[in-house]
Amino acid sequence: MSKKVVVKISELTKQHQISLRELSRLSDVRHAALSELSNGKRENINFSHIVRIAEALNIQDIRDIIDLVDDDPKP
Repeated sequence: MSKKVVVKISELTKQHQISLRELSRLSDVRHAALSELSNGKRENINFSHIVRIAEALNIQDIRDIIDLVDDDPKP
C-alpha cells in the first residue's frame, strides 16, 4: 500500500473564506505554487511554504495543512 502527501489548500481557503490569490498575498507564496499544490500537480513540497501558510492562517497543527492518504487506485 503506497501513500501520498496531500496539501489541503482548497479546504483551507474554504474554511477561512479566502481566495487562492488572497492566500498567496497573505502567505507570500506564489499563486502558481499554491495552485499546483491545490491540484496535486507538485511532486515536491517546500516546507517554507507550509510554514508561511501556517503563519498566514494562524495554524498551529501541520495536520491542518497536509495529510497522508492511501495512493492505491480504486477498482
